[in-house]
Amino acid sequence: MINAEIYKQEDGKITGFLIDGHANTAPHGQDIFCAGVSTITQSAYLCIVQHLKRKIEGDSASGRLMLKLKTPPDDLTEAVFQTMLIGLHEIEKLAPQALKVIE
Repeated sequence: MINAEIYKQEDGKITGFLIDGHANTAPHGQDIFCAGVSTITQSAYLCIVQHLKRKIEGDSASGRLMLKLKTPPDDLTEAVFQTMLIGLHEIEKLAPQALKVIE
């Protein structure tokens, strides 16, 4: 199972995330749920870093992606994170055995 832990500050704004695990619903390289989660979260990661040019603490390895903002979230980072979160919740609805979103 993939666990998607969403980090928030007291006002509810998202400050980062940790994605860990594998969906294990199909053979490696053929799992559409792993592919979907990877695409959504890596797109958010790249947008925050490359487009918005925010400073982050990040880590990636097989089955793991972590991002934490080094500065407070703003309206632009929140839009990216909320878009990511909506996509993750949609995958979770389709495959609760593959993905758990923890807020």
